[in-house]
Amino acid sequence: MKPPDKLRLPLPRTPVLDWSSFSNKERPSQVHSIGDLSHTVFTTSGRAAIYQALLQLRLEPESLVLAPSYHCPTMIAPVILAGLKIGYFGIRADGLPNLNTVDALTASRAKAIIVPHYFGLARSLLEVRQWCDEHRIALIEDCAHCYFGSAGERPVGTWGDFATASLSKFFPVPEGGVLASAGNTVKALSLSQPSFKAQLKGYVDVLELATRHGRFSGINRALSGFFRLKNSFARGRANHSDTNAPAVDDDMMPSCDMGRIVQAPLSIALSLESILPRGRIIARRRQNFALYARHFAPMREVKGLFPWTDESAVPYVFPLWVEEADRIYQELRSQGMPVFRWDRIWPGTPQMTDDLGPSWSHHVLQFLCHQDLSEADITATAVATLTLLANPQVPVTAIAQ
Repeated sequence: MKPPDKLRLPLPRTPVLDWSSFSNKERPSQVHSIGDLSHTVFTTSGRAAIYQALLQLRLEPESLVLAPSYHCPTMIAPVILAGLKIGYFGIRADGLPNLNTVDALTASRAKAIIVPHYFGLARSLLEVRQWCDEHRIALIEDCAHCYFGSAGERPVGTWGDFATASLSKFFPVPEGGVLASAGNTVKALSLSQPSFKAQLKGYVDVLELATRHGRFSGINRALSGFFRLKNSFARGRANHSDTNAPAVDDDMMPSCDMGRIVQAPLSIALSLESILPRGRIIARRRQNFALYARHFAPMREVKGLFPWTDESAVPYVFPLWVEEADRIYQELRSQGMPVFRWDRIWPGTPQMTDDLGPSWSHHVLQFLCHQDLSEADITATAVATLTLLANPQVPVTAIAQ
């Protein structure tokens, strides 16, 4: 099988606004979302939501917060920035916390635990909820990968004392997060409003990304000319960061972009989250996940990490275990394929017995399956992966940064 001849590369790594984004033709059965929770406040990002959740708990300085050994650095940075101590737990094959990796002393000291639903394939947190109640530990349910769906017996977001989520992973918005709770009132956040210039830039950025990927047929050429002119004026200017993050003896914190965690999100993010129909988002993600599964099913060298058994799930990525992960990942990245890996682990993360976190960090590739990747895009990505698997002599190319 050959990749489609007209593949547009690089493929979009986030949802992109399109005429079809406004389509309401696909109407799946009612699916719960984080936005349905009783108490909901919007932030600039999922990491900002974690930071604000920690503030809601009003923990003493340097209180211990537990997080998984398999993580994105933006899960850990908010804990450090809030002036708290970080501890770790291992993960099991189903992605749930391996609570046996938390010793009695650590459990007695911990005040909160951050438990993510990986890949958009949520699991029941009944066991975790019971453990937290027993040890009087607050549960922050990280739904960055799970804006929609159920987690076993409950809707996602309703297991935790607080839930956090990311808008930009599911909607064509430049930023956005959610802090929510099913049972606890979210105290008012002290968030500063973005400037008019920042608000305007947010609208422009959404349109520019869509134009770059040719999504506005009929007016795309005119918009492209406008953005070329805009960028010609901006060329050569220094790129200044507005980060307010404190200096930390580590290169992880600057890369986590914590500068806007105390600002309110841009109005474009709130507007699009409010008006865009959900049907297409849900249906296309499920279709793309299923297409990846069909492509990879015959291969012995790889395996889908989780079987999809919950029909209410709305995937974020297709997680694939790859034995020869380094070469495959680097080549896919160099080809502009929509794939990433959580291989940047926060310094000091310990090695624990019966913890699959370190092996997942190395071997699990996350293939994006958002609604603005077409069937041809998914097929091209899968075929590129299968070609690399079938040809071990393909040289490693430097990762495109």
